[in-house]
Amino acid sequence: MQTLFTAEQLQDPAIAEANAILRSCVHCGMCTATCPTFVLLGDELDSPRGRIYLIKDVLENARPATAEVVTHIDRCLTCLSCMTTCPSGVDYMHLVDHARGHIETTYRRPWSEQLLRSLLAWLLPRVGLFRLALLVAWAVRPLARRIPDRVPGAKRVRAMLSLAPARIPSPSHTERPRVHRAIGARKARVALLAGCAQQVLAPEINEATIRLLTRLGVEVVVHPAAGCCGALVYHLGKHQAAIAAAKRNVSAWMGEITHGGLDAIVINASGCGTQVKDYAHLLRHDQPWAESAAKVSTLARDVTEFLGEFGYRPTRPPVRLRVAYHSACSMQHGQRITALPKTLLARAGFSVLDIPEGHLCCGSAGTYNLLQPEIAARLKQRKLDNVRRTRPDLVATGNIGCLTQLSGEGIPVVHTVALLDWMAGGPVPEAIARGLDRARLAEAAGTA
Repeated sequence: MQTLFTAEQLQDPAIAEANAILRSCVHCGMCTATCPTFVLLGDELDSPRGRIYLIKDVLENARPATAEVVTHIDRCLTCLSCMTTCPSGVDYMHLVDHARGHIETTYRRPWSEQLLRSLLAWLLPRVGLFRLALLVAWAVRPLARRIPDRVPGAKRVRAMLSLAPARIPSPSHTERPRVHRAIGARKARVALLAGCAQQVLAPEINEATIRLLTRLGVEVVVHPAAGCCGALVYHLGKHQAAIAAAKRNVSAWMGEITHGGLDAIVINASGCGTQVKDYAHLLRHDQPWAESAAKVSTLARDVTEFLGEFGYRPTRPPVRLRVAYHSACSMQHGQRITALPKTLLARAGFSVLDIPEGHLCCGSAGTYNLLQPEIAARLKQRKLDNVRRTRPDLVATGNIGCLTQLSGEGIPVVHTVALLDWMAGGPVPEAIARGLDRARLAEAAGTA
């Protein structure tokens, strides 16, 4: 792609990077076939290629983003399926992130939109406040259907309330930062990113991770200063808040590396994993932080990566359950981890099923299902239809957003690590205990 940036513009490292990304695009259009929004809407501007043209025009001409540009960039899920498809290696992820930052600083959104986005950016990373907000949402959810469509933002409010879980888990002991000692001889020492929203929505994921790792002889450190990875705010265009979150985490983990040593930084939410692995890029021009960020990115591992490297083995007899594996976009496209989670599930004794159109997003995408509820709902339904075609007993996934998006539709949805923990001596995951009758569970375990 030909670009016409001036020499002065190219003095800006961010513009120079955007220029290099734009020039790598050869207009082939292969990305359109795997882009969820183009598949649904059929609009070239809602494809990666179309968005690239919009971004190029805005950046080259150094002008504020227009309403049209914002509409089509906002509709991007950042699922990164286009990057998996692209034969030219176009780094769309960093280009669209640059565009979101440009929008945030040059475009004035309607006040209601500003308020909602600021509220999400402020609320979701704060565990206590997010739990309180969910309790309020749960209480008022029955009133949601009474909100008239003529009320501004009515559809969005209904969508947000519909995502509030029917049951809000009690705070877990894993929320208290501490060192979880290895059982038996210590074979490794890792830091675990406790996360933010996941701690509230599904604390059992961290509990299963800690149980499984400590049984394998791994000491698990949950550092008090390591919190939100910054992905949620970063994809809202609030880059300074994301950078601050990254620096807090880097500082915390570098302290552990210096004083106790770390073999890995384990992350059990693939959206967070994609972000932490990108810290080296995010802080590359910040000299006091660049080297430490690169070290952290190098140590970051999805929990399935670490278990694969550490030689996970089940201890229970296999169960005859059909598991549809939903690979989160951040897992398969962001981190390029595809076969390993399925290999581990099969090793644990499950019958693993591939979901048709598995490359297409479920519609969660961080805050996307809150900000673009209509498109997210269509993607969710498409995903569920494809899941049901496999006739599974349950769905496994490695990301809290996908788990929340697909739950409550009659099929148990369980985090991959909870299944691996179960087969290595942990408890039956609660979603399975609730979602499968005792007879089916006994039959699967061979105890009927």
